[in-house]
Amino acid sequence: MTRKEVMQELKNYGNETTKKIFINHGAREPFYGVKVQDLKKLVKKIGKDYKLSLELFDSGNSDAMYLAGLIADEKSMTKNDLQKWVKGAYWYMISDYTVPWIAAESDFGEELALEWIESNEEFVASAGWSTLSSLVAIKPDEELNVPHLNNLIDRVINEIHNAQNRVRYAMNGFIIAVGSYVKPLTEKAEGAGKKIGKVHVDMGGTACKVPFAPEYIQKVIKRGSHGRKRKVARC
Repeated sequence: MTRKEVMQELKNYGNETTKKIFINHGAREPFYGVKVQDLKKLVKKIGKDYKLSLELFDSGNSDAMYLAGLIADEKSMTKNDLQKWVKGAYWYMISDYTVPWIAAESDFGEELALEWIESNEEFVASAGWSTLSSLVAIKPDEELNVPHLNNLIDRVINEIHNAQNRVRYAMNGFIIAVGSYVKPLTEKAEGAGKKIGKVHVDMGGTACKVPFAPEYIQKVIKRGSHGRKRKVARC
């Protein structure tokens, strides 16, 4: 499919109720408000398409940008592509999902994540922590730098409550991800969650809540998926 054809499909799938919800969460015009389930219908038609994914992300249309992540060819993505994407990720659906998913699946995930978490830009830093969360979800424990992850847990304990809004959410997500996917650090992550306590994030007046890390990790353990890695980061 061409960019023009995809944009027309997105327009056809546009949903005003979904659009209003996304606006409350931080999306801005131009976009149509396409449900993720409808975006996945387009993914089935397109498959992976590196060139098209770049064109869609460059459109600045939130629906197209999210779709770009779903069809991106992670092995073709360059470091410059990912740097451009993170700079264009202006709200959390892109900064906490689209960009981190593809960064984690690329050859540059850890390098970029560690760079991004040092950024003073809220959505760049949140993308960094979210990329780390995706990395621990897909990489075998033996391929992870467990001592460094341990140090990052300590860093979250010390910094989370003074971090920027979406960075707090992503840091909390990192604690949950490590506790859920990295068995050697589960106890450490649960303890960290208890020390941190409730994390307060402005969710834009919506009903969304910030999960309490220890409770979430325990749910993962009870359902029998503790330490079970995912094949891919994106979903």
